[in-house]
Amino acid sequence: MRSLPAFPSFPALFRVLLALFVAAVVAGCGTTGTYDETAGWSAGKLYSEAKDAQSEGSWEKAAKFLEKLEARFPYGRYAQQAQLELGYVYWKGNEPGSALAACDRFIKLHPSHPAVDYVYYLKGLINFNEDLGLTAYISSQDPTERDPKAARESFEAFKELVARFPNSKYTPDATLRMNYLVNAMASLEVHVARYYVKRGAYIAAANRAQQAIKTYPQAPAIEEAMFILVTAYDKMGMPELRDDADRVMKKNFPNSRFYKDGLERKTAWWKLW
Repeated sequence: MRSLPAFPSFPALFRVLLALFVAAVVAGCGTTGTYDETAGWSAGKLYSEAKDAQSEGSWEKAAKFLEKLEARFPYGRYAQQAQLELGYVYWKGNEPGSALAACDRFIKLHPSHPAVDYVYYLKGLINFNEDLGLTAYISSQDPTERDPKAARESFEAFKELVARFPNSKYTPDATLRMNYLVNAMASLEVHVARYYVKRGAYIAAANRAQQAIKTYPQAPAIEEAMFILVTAYDKMGMPELRDDADRVMKKNFPNSRFYKDGLERKTAWWKLW
């Protein structure tokens, strides 16, 4: 005759039940921690909530809704709209890196989209404001004293927009910003050249001034670059080169204030934009 299975003693049974209870509680807490209020929402609902969050300025919340929308409905019309809006939402949420990545991704996935001109414009604007926006405008710091990487990338985005979409409604503003950026980059070279003059490094000053003149011949900052060139050649005891540079300077800028004021700056150029 087979013996019946032995039941555990009461203490052992209590320990088993307690372990099961603890496991159930932990599992319940885990479920509560991962609760998603958007579970079961339609694409339209997610997009509507994202727009409401944008209207309220809740950029992080809006980004999460758009991300969920794209992940759950990757092939619907709402997903494409989410991809389009994510760049702007990230940017407004102070995530310029994510914003630029979203722009590049949209351009790669939808190169013929009717709104791709806007994405190029946004990409340029993100870099423009990253280094040369309102903060620089009201700041006492010359923006040309910073790393010019953002300025160059902003210029390239605006340049592609203007070249590919000359009739875009964003092109006129992009063109104005490109002009500003050209002078910003020229002024960076001039700023460095001026620094070298003040330190007595006249060869380096002449080289940077020549670089600015060669690369950005139409920029307003070239007037100062020419004067730096004249000054550097004079300090190095090169009268022929000095006189040649001075002749070009007087031909192009006959009434230049630099002949009177020297290299002392009176008004920050970037505050005039």
